[in-house]
Amino acid sequence: MIYNHINKEIISELIQIAGERNVLVDPARIEAFSHDETSKEEYGHMPDVVVTPQSTTAVAEIVRLANRTRIPVTPRGAGSGLSGGAIPVYGGIVLSLEKMNRVREIDYDNLTMTVETGIVTNEINNLVKERGLFYAGYPMSLETCTLGGNIAENAGGGKAIKYGVTSRYILGLEFVTPAGEVVWLGGKLAKDVTGYDLVHLIVGSEGTLGIATAAIIKLIGLPAAKSDLLVLFHSPQEAISCVPIILSKGLIPTAIEFMDRRSVETSCAYLNENLPYAECGAMLLIEMDGRDPALVESETEAVGDLCMEQGAIEVYVADNRTTQERLWAIRRNIAEAFKVYCPVQSLEDIVVPPAAIPAVIPELDRIAEQFGITIPCYGHAGDGNLHATLVKAPGMPLEDWQRIEPQALAALYEAITKLGGKISGEHGIGLKRKEFMKKFMIPTELELLKTIKRAWDPNLIMNPGKIFDMES
Repeated sequence: MIYNHINKEIISELIQIAGERNVLVDPARIEAFSHDETSKEEYGHMPDVVVTPQSTTAVAEIVRLANRTRIPVTPRGAGSGLSGGAIPVYGGIVLSLEKMNRVREIDYDNLTMTVETGIVTNEINNLVKERGLFYAGYPMSLETCTLGGNIAENAGGGKAIKYGVTSRYILGLEFVTPAGEVVWLGGKLAKDVTGYDLVHLIVGSEGTLGIATAAIIKLIGLPAAKSDLLVLFHSPQEAISCVPIILSKGLIPTAIEFMDRRSVETSCAYLNENLPYAECGAMLLIEMDGRDPALVESETEAVGDLCMEQGAIEVYVADNRTTQERLWAIRRNIAEAFKVYCPVQSLEDIVVPPAAIPAVIPELDRIAEQFGITIPCYGHAGDGNLHATLVKAPGMPLEDWQRIEPQALAALYEAITKLGGKISGEHGIGLKRKEFMKKFMIPTELELLKTIKRAWDPNLIMNPGKIFDMES
């Protein structure tokens, strides 16, 4: 792609639009915007300027300027993404929504909240929990990520098996098009088939079609009771094979999280924690919740009994908040722990149909042996979304890893595709996986995506270099 360069005149216009304090050009200050949670060395790229507008009007003016002068724009939330989606591949403007974090309205009658998309996701729940409500579409990183990033990636999380992913809770969007026009899509409606569903085309589009500056989100009632089970199994295969059996019995857990032994050990060492994993090869962390405490207790017991019938070593019940938080902290910190253990890795989020989950583990073992690497695995087993992490062996030279990594990823994606799966369930394609889209997506489907991109963004300024490459 060929874009124009940022010059002094454009910087001056940006300052007029957003204010001098909200336009950053000092390399030391904008370096943090050159990467997300992917490898800075492998994927990082410096922007020319970072702008932190404080209103939708300012966002629209910046986008109009960029579209007129053919300058690339990379929207950014908290920078906590795992696919390189917020990295400015072609430099240009990083448009950070971090200062657009206001609550515009809480409508208790319609059970909605209208917020700007720079709000930290966890803040939404803090604001409404006293009224017995919550926003259920949040991912595991809810304390750091922002709603805008969740919308861009259609983020999922541990509770998606029961409550669904972000898209289920986005009723409307205030949206800035690549031409700099502002439009409200959707609304406080339970049903709406008035034309194409543009709201949910935007959700998951990774910022390539425009910028969502505010959202109307759906709130639901907080469950009155919750109980967690930590279930130990002899092997990963036994643990993962239990998941479709639980689901086939009509029991709907809030979450079923799978953790192999290495994932548990690494996270426990990172947190200085202890779990009784001496005899086990893998664990399931299962959460049940609901409005009726007696029913939750009964269903928790039924799931525990079912796991024992399927060969579990032991079932531990955590029915108080302290113990529950201790268990979930271990699960939430696995990715961070592996970064400390070995920063040279590739964190994947493959997804398969739930019934195909047991077939995944043998494929991971085969690929690990073939390429001489390790592939610890954990993730949201209840909805088939697993985080298989390709990790460089300690003694492997870096140049060997750089040669092997794309081959191992291709083998992984091929195996998952044959199982009816996809290469990303919640992290997105971004920069990290776009080269594999050509191989693992039907050409007609890929061309349909490109056709939408061309129609919405003819100058190709909006988050270029993500999901797929476009011909200028």
